[in-house]
Amino acid sequence: MVGAGGVARRHAAVLASFEDVELVGVTDLIPEAATTLAAEAGTAVHADLAALLDATAPDAVYVCVPPFARGDPERMLIERGIPFFVEKPLGAGVEVAEELGAAIAARGLLTATGYHWRYHDGVQRARELLADAPVRLAVGAWLDKVPPVAWWLHRDRSGGQVVEQATHLLDVMLDLVGDVEHVHAVGARQPRDAFPDADVDDVSAATMRFEGGAVGSLAATSLLPAKHRASLELFADGMRLELSETALVVHDADGATSHDIDPDAAKRRVDRAFVDAVQGHGNDVRAPYEVALRTHRVACAMARSAAAGVSVDVTVPA
Repeated sequence: MVGAGGVARRHAAVLASFEDVELVGVTDLIPEAATTLAAEAGTAVHADLAALLDATAPDAVYVCVPPFARGDPERMLIERGIPFFVEKPLGAGVEVAEELGAAIAARGLLTATGYHWRYHDGVQRARELLADAPVRLAVGAWLDKVPPVAWWLHRDRSGGQVVEQATHLLDVMLDLVGDVEHVHAVGARQPRDAFPDADVDDVSAATMRFEGGAVGSLAATSLLPAKHRASLELFADGMRLELSETALVVHDADGATSHDIDPDAAKRRVDRAFVDAVQGHGNDVRAPYEVALRTHRVACAMARSAAAGVSVDVTVPA
Protein backbone atom coordinates (compact mmCIF):
# COMPACT_ATOMS: atom_id res chain seq x y z
CA MET A 1 0.00 0.00 0.00
CA VAL A 2 1.55 3.27 -1.17
CA GLY A 3 -0.14 6.04 0.80
CA ALA A 4 -1.83 5.65 4.15
CA GLY A 5 -4.65 8.19 4.15
CA GLY A 6 -8.38 7.64 4.40
CA VAL A 7 -8.86 5.94 1.04
CA ALA A 8 -5.88 3.63 1.64
CA ARG A 9 -7.34 2.64 4.99
CA ARG A 10 -10.65 1.85 3.30
CA HIS A 11 -8.97 -0.40 0.73
CA ALA A 12 -6.87 -2.05 3.44
CA ALA A 13 -10.01 -2.87 5.42
CA VAL A 14 -11.68 -4.42 2.37
CA LEU A 15 -8.58 -6.40 1.45
CA ALA A 16 -8.32 -7.67 5.04
CA SER A 17 -11.77 -9.22 4.62
CA PHE A 18 -10.50 -11.42 1.76
CA GLU A 19 -9.03 -14.69 3.03
CA ASP A 20 -6.72 -14.97 0.02
CA VAL A 21 -5.02 -11.57 0.43
CA GLU A 22 -2.16 -10.50 2.67
CA LEU A 23 -1.09 -6.86 2.98
CA VAL A 24 2.68 -7.16 3.18
CA GLY A 25 3.76 -3.55 3.60
CA VAL A 26 2.84 0.13 3.81
CA THR A 27 4.75 3.28 2.92
CA ASP A 28 3.78 6.94 3.17
CA LEU A 29 5.66 10.25 3.14
CA ILE A 30 4.09 10.89 6.55
CA PRO A 31 5.64 8.20 8.79
CA GLU A 32 2.92 8.55 11.44
CA ALA A 33 0.21 7.76 8.90
CA ALA A 34 2.07 4.68 7.69
CA THR A 35 2.62 3.50 11.24
CA THR A 36 -1.07 3.88 12.07
CA LEU A 37 -2.24 1.94 9.02
CA ALA A 38 0.41 -0.75 9.49
CA ALA A 39 -0.71 -1.25 13.09
CA GLU A 40 -4.35 -1.56 12.01
CA ALA A 41 -3.48 -4.00 9.22
CA GLY A 42 -0.85 -5.99 11.12
CA THR A 43 1.87 -5.32 8.59
CA ALA A 44 5.23 -3.57 8.28
CA VAL A 45 6.21 0.01 7.47
CA HIS A 46 8.81 0.68 4.78
CA ALA A 47 10.77 3.86 4.13
CA ASP A 48 9.68 4.19 0.51
CA LEU A 49 8.25 2.22 -2.39
CA ALA A 50 11.62 0.87 -3.54
CA ALA A 51 12.33 -0.49 -0.07
CA LEU A 52 8.86 -2.02 0.11
CA LEU A 53 9.23 -3.76 -3.26
CA ASP A 54 12.71 -5.04 -2.49
CA ALA A 55 11.66 -6.42 0.90
CA THR A 56 8.32 -7.97 0.01
CA ALA A 57 8.19 -8.75 -3.77
CA PRO A 58 4.41 -8.14 -3.82
CA ASP A 59 2.05 -9.59 -6.41
CA ALA A 60 0.38 -6.18 -6.76
CA VAL A 61 0.44 -2.68 -5.30
CA TYR A 62 -2.21 -0.11 -4.40
CA VAL A 63 -1.27 3.51 -5.15
CA CYS A 64 -3.35 5.77 -2.90
CA VAL A 65 -1.32 8.97 -2.85
CA PRO A 66 -2.86 12.42 -3.54
CA PRO A 67 -3.25 13.58 -7.15
CA PHE A 68 -0.20 15.85 -7.08
CA ALA A 69 2.04 12.93 -6.03
CA ARG A 70 1.21 10.76 -9.03
CA GLY A 71 3.94 9.73 -11.43
CA ASP A 72 6.96 8.33 -9.62
CA PRO A 73 5.18 5.39 -7.91
CA GLU A 74 3.51 4.32 -11.14
CA ARG A 75 6.74 4.67 -13.14
CA MET A 76 8.56 2.37 -10.74
CA LEU A 77 5.80 -0.23 -10.88
CA ILE A 78 5.65 -0.10 -14.68
CA GLU A 79 9.43 -0.50 -14.90
CA ARG A 80 9.28 -3.56 -12.63
CA GLY A 81 6.19 -5.00 -14.32
CA ILE A 82 4.08 -5.09 -11.14
CA PRO A 83 0.28 -4.87 -11.51
CA PHE A 84 -1.21 -1.94 -9.64
CA PHE A 85 -4.49 -0.38 -8.55
CA VAL A 86 -4.46 3.42 -8.53
CA GLU A 87 -7.07 5.62 -6.93
CA LYS A 88 -8.90 8.33 -8.86
CA PRO A 89 -8.17 10.87 -10.10
CA LEU A 90 -5.14 9.88 -12.15
CA GLY A 91 -3.47 13.19 -11.36
CA ALA A 92 -4.05 16.89 -10.79
CA GLY A 93 -3.63 17.41 -14.54
CA VAL A 94 -3.62 15.26 -17.64
CA GLU A 95 0.03 15.35 -18.78
CA VAL A 96 1.49 12.79 -16.35
CA ALA A 97 -1.54 10.54 -16.79
CA GLU A 98 -1.05 10.54 -20.58
CA GLU A 99 2.61 9.60 -20.14
CA LEU A 100 1.73 6.78 -17.73
CA GLY A 101 -1.11 5.55 -19.92
CA ALA A 102 1.24 5.17 -22.88
CA ALA A 103 3.83 3.35 -20.78
CA ILE A 104 1.24 0.97 -19.32
CA ALA A 105 -0.09 0.16 -22.79
CA ALA A 106 3.42 -0.46 -24.11
CA ARG A 107 4.15 -2.81 -21.20
CA GLY A 108 0.75 -4.55 -21.37
CA LEU A 109 0.48 -4.22 -17.60
CA LEU A 110 -2.58 -5.20 -15.57
CA THR A 111 -4.06 -2.13 -13.86
CA ALA A 112 -7.25 -1.06 -12.14
CA THR A 113 -8.54 2.27 -10.88
CA GLY A 114 -10.85 3.51 -8.15
CA TYR A 115 -13.93 4.20 -10.29
CA HIS A 116 -16.02 1.90 -8.13
CA TRP A 117 -19.36 3.24 -9.40
CA ARG A 118 -18.90 0.91 -12.38
CA TYR A 119 -19.70 -1.92 -9.92
CA HIS A 120 -22.73 -0.10 -8.48
CA ASP A 121 -25.91 -2.21 -8.72
CA GLY A 122 -27.84 0.79 -10.02
CA VAL A 123 -25.32 1.44 -12.78
CA GLN A 124 -25.44 -2.20 -13.84
CA ARG A 125 -29.25 -2.14 -13.94
CA ALA A 126 -29.22 1.17 -15.84
CA ARG A 127 -26.83 -0.32 -18.39
CA GLU A 128 -29.33 -3.11 -19.05
CA LEU A 129 -32.29 -0.74 -19.33
CA LEU A 130 -30.46 1.57 -21.72
CA ALA A 131 -29.22 -1.17 -24.05
CA ASP A 132 -32.10 -0.53 -26.47
CA ALA A 133 -32.87 3.07 -25.46
CA PRO A 134 -29.81 5.30 -25.83
CA VAL A 135 -29.39 8.24 -23.49
CA ARG A 136 -30.12 11.61 -25.08
CA LEU A 137 -29.57 13.82 -22.01
CA ALA A 138 -27.44 13.30 -18.89
CA VAL A 139 -27.63 15.69 -15.92
CA GLY A 140 -25.22 15.27 -12.99
CA ALA A 141 -24.78 17.09 -9.68
CA TRP A 142 -22.11 16.73 -6.98
CA LEU A 143 -23.18 18.94 -4.07
CA ASP A 144 -20.81 18.54 -1.15
CA LYS A 145 -18.48 19.98 1.46
CA VAL A 146 -14.73 20.62 1.36
CA PRO A 147 -12.93 17.35 2.19
CA PRO A 148 -10.72 17.38 5.31
CA VAL A 149 -7.34 17.39 3.52
CA ALA A 150 -5.38 20.59 2.93
CA TRP A 151 -4.16 19.68 -0.57
CA TRP A 152 -7.73 19.51 -1.92
CA LEU A 153 -8.07 23.30 -1.77
CA HIS A 154 -5.31 23.95 -4.30
CA ARG A 155 -5.78 23.54 -8.04
CA ASP A 156 -2.23 22.36 -8.70
CA ARG A 157 -2.54 19.66 -6.03
CA SER A 158 -6.07 18.31 -6.48
CA GLY A 159 -7.14 19.56 -9.90
CA GLY A 160 -10.33 21.01 -8.41
CA GLN A 161 -13.68 19.52 -7.48
CA VAL A 162 -14.63 18.14 -10.89
CA VAL A 163 -11.25 16.44 -11.35
CA GLU A 164 -11.07 15.04 -7.82
CA GLN A 165 -14.69 14.42 -6.77
CA ALA A 166 -17.30 14.74 -9.49
CA THR A 167 -15.14 12.63 -11.78
CA HIS A 168 -17.13 9.64 -10.47
CA LEU A 169 -20.25 11.01 -12.17
CA LEU A 170 -18.34 11.76 -15.36
CA ASP A 171 -17.13 8.17 -15.39
CA VAL A 172 -20.69 6.86 -15.13
CA MET A 173 -21.69 9.16 -17.99
CA LEU A 174 -18.93 7.80 -20.19
CA ASP A 175 -19.87 4.26 -19.19
CA LEU A 176 -23.57 4.67 -19.97
CA VAL A 177 -23.62 7.37 -22.65
CA GLY A 178 -20.29 7.22 -24.45
CA ASP A 179 -17.20 9.33 -24.96
CA VAL A 180 -17.34 13.12 -24.73
CA GLU A 181 -16.03 15.20 -27.62
CA HIS A 182 -16.57 18.80 -26.47
CA VAL A 183 -17.07 20.68 -23.17
CA HIS A 184 -17.74 24.20 -21.98
CA ALA A 185 -17.43 24.99 -18.27
CA VAL A 186 -17.62 27.99 -15.97
CA GLY A 187 -16.51 28.24 -12.38
CA ALA A 188 -16.27 30.78 -9.60
CA ARG A 189 -15.02 31.16 -6.08
CA GLN A 190 -15.27 33.78 -3.41
CA PRO A 191 -13.19 34.31 -0.27
CA ARG A 192 -14.23 32.06 2.62
CA ASP A 193 -12.91 32.68 6.11
CA ALA A 194 -12.57 28.96 6.79
CA PHE A 195 -10.39 28.44 3.69
CA PRO A 196 -8.35 31.61 3.19
CA ASP A 197 -5.72 30.01 0.93
CA ALA A 198 -8.05 28.08 -1.38
CA ASP A 199 -7.76 28.67 -5.11
CA VAL A 200 -10.18 26.02 -6.45
CA ASP A 201 -13.65 26.97 -7.64
CA ASP A 202 -16.33 26.44 -5.01
CA VAL A 203 -19.09 26.40 -7.66
CA SER A 204 -18.94 25.18 -11.24
CA ALA A 205 -21.19 24.13 -14.09
CA ALA A 206 -20.36 22.45 -17.37
CA THR A 207 -22.08 21.32 -20.53
CA MET A 208 -20.83 18.57 -22.80
CA ARG A 209 -21.55 16.97 -26.14
CA PHE A 210 -21.11 13.23 -26.51
CA GLU A 211 -19.81 11.57 -29.66
CA GLY A 212 -23.14 9.84 -30.23
CA GLY A 213 -25.07 13.12 -30.25
CA ALA A 214 -26.31 13.18 -26.64
CA VAL A 215 -25.75 16.25 -24.49
CA GLY A 216 -25.08 16.57 -20.77
CA SER A 217 -24.42 18.88 -17.88
CA LEU A 218 -22.59 18.68 -14.58
CA ALA A 219 -22.92 21.04 -11.60
CA ALA A 220 -20.68 20.94 -8.55
CA THR A 221 -20.21 22.85 -5.32
CA SER A 222 -18.19 22.48 -2.13
CA LEU A 223 -20.06 25.22 -0.23
CA LEU A 224 -22.14 22.94 1.97
CA PRO A 225 -21.55 21.84 5.57
CA ALA A 226 -22.12 18.20 4.61
CA LYS A 227 -22.62 16.13 1.50
CA HIS A 228 -26.06 16.75 0.06
CA ARG A 229 -26.15 14.72 -3.12
CA ALA A 230 -24.09 12.97 -5.75
CA SER A 231 -26.54 12.00 -8.44
CA LEU A 232 -27.15 11.54 -12.13
CA GLU A 233 -30.34 11.75 -14.19
CA LEU A 234 -30.44 9.99 -17.54
CA PHE A 235 -33.14 10.66 -20.12
CA ALA A 236 -33.95 8.29 -22.97
CA ASP A 237 -37.00 7.99 -25.20
CA GLY A 238 -39.89 7.29 -22.81
CA MET A 239 -37.68 6.74 -19.75
CA ARG A 240 -35.94 8.70 -17.00
CA LEU A 241 -33.44 7.16 -14.60
CA GLU A 242 -32.43 8.78 -11.30
CA LEU A 243 -29.18 7.34 -10.00
CA SER A 244 -27.60 8.13 -6.64
CA GLU A 245 -25.16 6.36 -4.34
CA THR A 246 -28.05 4.64 -2.54
CA ALA A 247 -30.84 4.18 -5.09
CA LEU A 248 -31.92 3.83 -8.69
CA VAL A 249 -35.39 5.12 -9.56
CA VAL A 250 -36.78 4.17 -12.96
CA HIS A 251 -39.56 6.33 -14.44
CA ASP A 252 -41.32 4.94 -17.51
CA ALA A 253 -44.82 4.39 -18.88
CA ASP A 254 -45.62 2.08 -15.96
CA GLY A 255 -44.76 4.71 -13.33
CA ALA A 256 -41.81 4.84 -10.95
CA THR A 257 -39.89 1.84 -9.62
CA SER A 258 -37.28 2.32 -6.91
CA HIS A 259 -34.32 0.03 -6.24
CA ASP A 260 -32.34 0.49 -3.01
CA ILE A 261 -28.57 0.18 -3.35
CA ASP A 262 -25.92 -0.83 -0.82
CA PRO A 263 -23.36 1.98 -1.28
CA ASP A 264 -20.50 -0.12 0.10
CA ALA A 265 -20.98 -3.14 -2.16
CA ALA A 266 -19.33 -1.49 -5.16
CA LYS A 267 -16.30 -0.55 -3.04
CA ARG A 268 -15.82 -4.20 -2.18
CA ARG A 269 -16.38 -5.41 -5.73
CA VAL A 270 -13.80 -3.11 -7.29
CA ASP A 271 -11.12 -4.56 -5.00
CA ARG A 272 -12.30 -8.14 -5.46
CA ALA A 273 -12.22 -7.78 -9.25
CA PHE A 274 -8.63 -6.54 -9.16
CA VAL A 275 -7.50 -9.30 -6.81
CA ASP A 276 -9.17 -11.93 -8.99
CA ALA A 277 -7.47 -10.54 -12.09
CA VAL A 278 -4.06 -10.55 -10.38
CA GLN A 279 -4.64 -14.18 -9.41
CA GLY A 280 -5.65 -15.06 -12.97
CA HIS A 281 -9.28 -15.76 -12.15
CA GLY A 282 -10.88 -14.01 -15.12
CA ASN A 283 -10.81 -10.27 -15.62
CA ASP A 284 -13.74 -8.16 -14.45
CA VAL A 285 -11.64 -4.99 -14.11
CA ARG A 286 -14.08 -2.44 -15.55
CA ALA A 287 -11.89 0.66 -15.35
CA PRO A 288 -8.27 -0.21 -16.16
CA TYR A 289 -5.94 2.75 -16.57
CA GLU A 290 -6.76 3.33 -20.25
CA VAL A 291 -10.50 3.49 -19.51
CA ALA A 292 -10.00 5.79 -16.52
CA LEU A 293 -7.81 8.02 -18.67
CA ARG A 294 -10.76 8.73 -20.98
CA THR A 295 -12.72 10.02 -18.00
CA HIS A 296 -9.74 11.96 -16.67
CA ARG A 297 -9.31 13.71 -20.02
CA VAL A 298 -12.89 15.00 -19.83
CA ALA A 299 -12.52 16.20 -16.23
CA CYS A 300 -9.26 18.01 -17.05
CA ALA A 301 -10.82 19.53 -20.17
CA MET A 302 -13.60 20.93 -17.98
CA ALA A 303 -11.03 22.37 -15.59
CA ARG A 304 -9.16 24.03 -18.49
CA SER A 305 -12.40 25.36 -19.95
CA ALA A 306 -13.49 26.91 -16.65
CA ALA A 307 -10.06 28.46 -16.07
CA ALA A 308 -9.75 29.95 -19.57
CA GLY A 309 -13.40 30.79 -20.21
CA VAL A 310 -13.45 28.98 -23.55
CA SER A 311 -14.91 25.81 -24.98
CA VAL A 312 -12.52 22.86 -25.17
CA ASP A 313 -12.43 19.80 -27.41
CA VAL A 314 -11.55 16.58 -25.64
CA THR A 315 -8.57 15.28 -27.57
CA VAL A 316 -6.68 11.99 -27.53
CA PRO A 317 -2.94 12.18 -28.22
CA ALA A 318 -1.91 10.72 -31.57
